[in-house]
Amino acid sequence: MALFVWDELIVLWQSGDFRAVHDWINQHWSELVQNSIEGDSDPFAQFLQGLAYAALAFHFAGEQNQESAELFIDDGLNALSHYPSTYAGIEIIPIIDALAELRDILPAHDTGQPIPTVSSSVHVLRICSGSQL
Repeated sequence: MALFVWDELIVLWQSGDFRAVHDWINQHWSELVQNSIEGDSDPFAQFLQGLAYAALAFHFAGEQNQESAELFIDDGLNALSHYPSTYAGIEIIPIIDALAELRDILPAHDTGQPIPTVSSSVHVLRICSGSQL
């Protein structure tokens, strides 16, 4: 597998453009799945999918689409919880914490209340030094 450099993803993530984050991840996921003998069962592909789910949860929360945000929060938590605290150079715990916080602050359905902003550092994608995969 070629080296995987996170620089572009970091810039997108920290800008808060989670739709662009999803698109970036999806592009790299698609290439990985096509080139891996394991296809979408490849552990790194599944990790990328978990990151994509998290990005979509944050995106839909920002768009006030609670139903979609809830779906992707659960998918992201489920996918990322299978990995150690750091995987492929990315610290996963802050992402899981932000997803859990978002899940906890979602308003009750049909109240008309907006989705509050996640107060954790959701816009910080933490990379361990020297991280490439």
